[in-house]
Amino acid sequence: MQENAFSINYQKQYIATPKSEIHFIQDKIDLKKLFFSQAQNCRRLFAIDTNVAALPCLKNFVALFGADGKQDQKAAAKIKPGVYDGSGAAKGNALIIVQAGEKHKTIKTVLQIVEAALDRSFTRKDVFCAIGGGVLTDMTAFAASLYKRGAVCEFVPTTLLAMVDAAMGGKTGCDFDDYKNMIGAFYPARALYVYPDFVQSLNEREYRSGFAEAFKTALLYNKKMFEEISKKRELVKKRDKAFVFKMIQACAKAKARVVQKDMIEKNIRMQLNLGHTFGHALETCAGLGKIAHGDAVAWGIGRALCLSQKLGLCPDEYKEKVFELLEYFGWETAAAPKCFCPKDGAKKILEAMRRDKKNSSSKIRVILQSGLCDTVITEVSDKDILKCL
Repeated sequence: MQENAFSINYQKQYIATPKSEIHFIQDKIDLKKLFFSQAQNCRRLFAIDTNVAALPCLKNFVALFGADGKQDQKAAAKIKPGVYDGSGAAKGNALIIVQAGEKHKTIKTVLQIVEAALDRSFTRKDVFCAIGGGVLTDMTAFAASLYKRGAVCEFVPTTLLAMVDAAMGGKTGCDFDDYKNMIGAFYPARALYVYPDFVQSLNEREYRSGFAEAFKTALLYNKKMFEEISKKRELVKKRDKAFVFKMIQACAKAKARVVQKDMIEKNIRMQLNLGHTFGHALETCAGLGKIAHGDAVAWGIGRALCLSQKLGLCPDEYKEKVFELLEYFGWETAAAPKCFCPKDGAKKILEAMRRDKKNSSSKIRVILQSGLCDTVITEVSDKDILKCL
């Protein structure tokens, strides 16, 4: 197995999970080999969604639980949500398949995962393992944090967004009352197994969504990566394997450095929310799941830079350079896109921003920039935000 790894260490901040081991595996995707090639000292509850369950590369793995149905071109329609017990090499383990999509990122789904473990008498030493994107890793880790006051969790991220951002750093949770990630906990995974080859199976919407988080990381922390994205943009669009792998590693290491210093988002970790205060509000107003998370974040980055410029923080040249790239990669840069927002969209986005969990006063906290890798955490008035909407 071709692999390299590093750790995110939490010893001083999070005793329950002292560190996360991040494994980058460049071999062919083989989860049966990864989890069952040797004797196991624990049981695992694997959580996947209906889309992931239908991936051809997981056929042999899903078959261990009798959940594969008749694998053909219409396999996705034949794989049903439910809980399945393992056989053969997977005996003693279980698989829960949940409905795919942001609209199913609810406390009900989280509790379904908890119930599956409870029905099988899992202990706190057993493992909740999410195989999927950020929606699934968020919910599975939240379920693990609740189960008997804390079980172990592991991830196999299958989307670029999860690989570069969502699966790392311990943020967990679900949506509530049409607001993004309003219930949750900080609860990091013990291990992440990153197979870059999953990226090649993503549809264009999912790939672009994940790349938005990588682009955000470059703006925040990596001037070299930003310049490479700018100069080698065709490699990004082609999903060049070497370029994508290098990008995933750079993003993971950048996030690890931040999270080790500020696990529970008291100061510098807030920088990672560049574009998110605007973006989450847009997702809420459009209806959760209707806009890909990364597309909303990319739009939010544009709004954050517009606000930075209007407040005199960043020069026109920097804003224009970023906007040129946003538009090249197909992201929306209009102030309050009519195709996403209902009537009075600006006011509704502002109202959703007021409910952002990072706010600590009557003003809205936003992440702005003075330039590349020069980031400002500040509070602004409603009047200034409306100028950008």
